[in-house]
Amino acid sequence: MKKFDITAILFGLLLSAVALYFMLKPSASQAAPSSSIATVQIGNLAWDQTEMTIADVKGFANATGFTSQAEKNGGGLSYQAGFVKKAGWTWKTPYGVPANDAEPAVHLNQKEAESICRYYGKRLPTEGEWISAAFLEQRANPPAGYIKGQRYPFPGGSNPSPSHCLSGCGDYKGLAPAGALNRGTGHVIAGSTKPGVNGLYDMGGNVWEWTATEKNGGYITRGASWWYGPDRQQESDVESKLAEIGVVYIGFRCVSDK
Repeated sequence: MKKFDITAILFGLLLSAVALYFMLKPSASQAAPSSSIATVQIGNLAWDQTEMTIADVKGFANATGFTSQAEKNGGGLSYQAGFVKKAGWTWKTPYGVPANDAEPAVHLNQKEAESICRYYGKRLPTEGEWISAAFLEQRANPPAGYIKGQRYPFPGGSNPSPSHCLSGCGDYKGLAPAGALNRGTGHVIAGSTKPGVNGLYDMGGNVWEWTATEKNGGYITRGASWWYGPDRQQESDVESKLAEIGVVYIGFRCVSDK
């Protein structure tokens, strides 16, 4: 009977395993594109420190040919005694005029937000994840004004002053052109306010944020916006909106599981 060299066999199996690894390993061209938004590690999740920006949506659109539903409809929505379509208002031009790349991206529906996060190798947070990051301080050595393990009434901390809202928040002026809105001043540049709980910006105020959690036939949005006072930023406030709407005061941020 012919004898087999067990060493040669094992070596051959090892070479096959190595070859298979490199065949299946994603190449640089297959890896998720890099986002321009800084991240903050909170527990097991890496959170985008700010809301999704126009710059990153441009990167997604240029690479994929994306056209938003608001663009197809001729404009996104604003609220004026009910939702009304505003001609020419899209993620590129949130108030009908070209925007700064650092502004939060709005007029994008929930499914579009999911797709953009996925392009960057991320996803939308669940409502539970959002609540934990927004209200429970988890940094090992938080700065003055924040205590590890403490739950705060606002995403900004003990009070809503770090955030931008209709009234009762910080002294921030939104970017909407004069006369464009019937209420409020619009959003501010992403990350131009003060950081709040866990070092995140604008978890309260600026724009609502889509989550991945369904409720009442829609998806939960959290954090309120420049349209509302600080009371809407609190943990007890749960808002659900139809997945297909793109609105001037709804944006989102992404997380990744790493």
